Amino acid sequence: MQISSVNDVKIYNLSHGKSLPEWLSDRKKRQLQKKDADIQRRIELIQDFEMPTVCTSIKVSRDGQFILAAGTYKPRIRCYDTYQLSLKFERCLDSDVVAFDILSEDYSKLVFLHCDRYVEFHSQHGHYYKTRIPKFGRDFSYHYPSCDLYFVGTSSEVFRLNLEQGRFLSSLQTDAVENNVCDINPVHHLFATGTSEGRVECWDPRVRNRVGMLDCALSSLPEGTEVQGLPSVSALKFNGSLTMAVGTSTGQVLLYDLRSSQPLLVKDHFYNLPIKSLNFHDQLDLVVSADSKIIKIWNKDSGKVFSSIQPQTNINDVCIYPHSGMLFTANEDPKMNTFYIPALGPAPRWCSFLDNLTEELEESPESTVYDDYKFVTRKDLENLGLSHLVGSSLLKAYMHGYFMDIRLYHKVKSMANPFAYEEYRKDKIRQKIEESRTQRVQVKKLPKVNKDLALKLMEEGDDEAELASRKKRGKALPTILGDDRFKMMFENPDYQVDEQSEEFRLLNPIVSKVGQKRKKKLRLLAQQAAAAQQAAEDEEEPEGRASSEEESSDDDKSWVEEVREQRRLLRQEDRDRRRQKRKDADRNTVLLEKERNGGEKTSNMAESKKTSQPHFYQIKAGEEFRSFNDMARKQKLQKASLEDRLKLEEHSGTSNMADTAVGSKQLTFTLKKSEQQRKQQQAEREHHEERKKLRRSAGHLSSGRGRGWGRGRGRGRSLH
Repeated sequence: MQISSVNDVKIYNLSHGKSLPEWLSDRKKRQLQKKDADIQRRIELIQDFEMPTVCTSIKVSRDGQFILAAGTYKPRIRCYDTYQLSLKFERCLDSDVVAFDILSEDYSKLVFLHCDRYVEFHSQHGHYYKTRIPKFGRDFSYHYPSCDLYFVGTSSEVFRLNLEQGRFLSSLQTDAVENNVCDINPVHHLFATGTSEGRVECWDPRVRNRVGMLDCALSSLPEGTEVQGLPSVSALKFNGSLTMAVGTSTGQVLLYDLRSSQPLLVKDHFYNLPIKSLNFHDQLDLVVSADSKIIKIWNKDSGKVFSSIQPQTNINDVCIYPHSGMLFTANEDPKMNTFYIPALGPAPRWCSFLDNLTEELEESPESTVYDDYKFVTRKDLENLGLSHLVGSSLLKAYMHGYFMDIRLYHKVKSMANPFAYEEYRKDKIRQKIEESRTQRVQVKKLPKVNKDLALKLMEEGDDEAELASRKKRGKALPTILGDDRFKMMFENPDYQVDEQSEEFRLLNPIVSKVGQKRKKKLRLLAQQAAAAQQAAEDEEEPEGRASSEEESSDDDKSWVEEVREQRRLLRQEDRDRRRQKRKDADRNTVLLEKERNGGEKTSNMAESKKTSQPHFYQIKAGEEFRSFNDMARKQKLQKASLEDRLKLEEHSGTSNMADTAVGSKQLTFTLKKSEQQRKQQQAEREHHEERKKLRRSAGHLSSGRGRGWGRGRGRGRSLH
């Protein structure tokens, strides 16, 4: 049993919970009831209250003892006895039932309208008579004073079958192309039919003349609504002598007073689905209207919502048990739902214990559902472009979001994404195609994410030695690719392995070596298993085979060198990045210095202010401070020759800084000379300068003949 509270009205779903299969034995059912808590909480109000596949319509006899339901597949009718709380009988039919009615107080006289134009009559013992109408029927009503059955369907005529005479009477000719539903007023027996053009035509059965017509299509559409199609009448129900409710195919319910052509009230379900069922609750002046998604209970005078029920499956029909708060629903599901609402009335006499049960559960807190409102979060408002409505009367703040009118939500959503339904449809079609493809022959295909890892796992899975070792050990280990717990690793791009990251480069040598060792060990295990089997057969000890310890001991420390090499490369890359960062910072500083110097040359006033005021420089976080003079000197040294560098270093002082691979600091000391040594060096320099001045050139003594002409020099000289 499931309990919910809608607008402070408690609703008890008596059919909620697990249902036990029929083929289970009584002993097995008792064991399941002892173990399963959901089965223990289940209330089986009526035994086997379900259909094999789908239930299409459900009704209660006028005496309240029997509940009849029509369903498929196979087409059948089931009758339940409420006094016995069990199935009374089941009858299979030749075709699906479109509509049926109970002509007697109990189940002894039944009429079924089939989808193949046949009208079938059943008596207490079973099938009684079958006839056929000229056109396909959609609904029918029984006129008690004259014993006439009125059939409406895909024709402009209303066919009349008199059960007293056993023959068809002249038909009623309407102005409609097709008629969908019909009903007869229980007080003055006015016959009304709803057409596909959105009109309601009323006929007097006594004179067989039309006495009135209502145009419900235009009255159901509010002002400013875009018309996509003409609303047709999908449901019709009389209440008393003057009230009539009309349901349209666009999801509106119109309440009429037969003395007026304008509706008294228009209630919209906001689902744009056809109204399938209309019922009146006279004790509280309520209307129970239902489409395929929701059952709404509202006041017929003001339209204020009393409560609502939203089952998990689509609704085909709704039936209210007379003079009680119990509802039965026929759904697109084997199980027929039973709802009990204490606020509508007491429980029926055959299940009066529900009143005591619900009184004990009144104190349990339940979730509240607000009718005609949609809960949205702030993110949903941003996606819809409605963030500017925060604080206005259109949004009601509640917990972590807001409540907004569902009409506004649907309208804005259709404007924001008009192709949402098409995208949803394409996505569903793609999912169906993928599901059908899984039944075909599977071809190995790499995923979009982590292809290298998937290929590695596939290769390991195809390793014959690994498969052989698994078979020998008798264990079928699942693979990562076939495990649903790890499927997001190969689908979500956030799980992509970054092979350039520091963690991967440090762990990859270990992982690769571990994988190699695992493969070797698996091969060894396979070889040992094969050898042991051979030894058992030959009763000989295998020799010449190395142990796993001897073979694996060679590679125990081989990955250490690879890890060290990776760490060394990472440190080198880190140093290079920091050095490049310092160079970029120095280059930016020099450019700023040049810009300042250019500005100083153009303005003397700025130069005077600059010399009179101190300079302020900004040092960025994480950078070392170096004076601008050192930067300029360093750039000058890089462009100068080796001789000039040595001279500059000698004149710079006793210490020098240079970038090296280790420490980035180097100190050079020059010893201080004594006074006597300085005087001696000064005297030597003066002596050398004096000798340079007195030195005479001997260039005039050279001759143009060169060496080898010595004898000629002696001959050309004169002796004096």
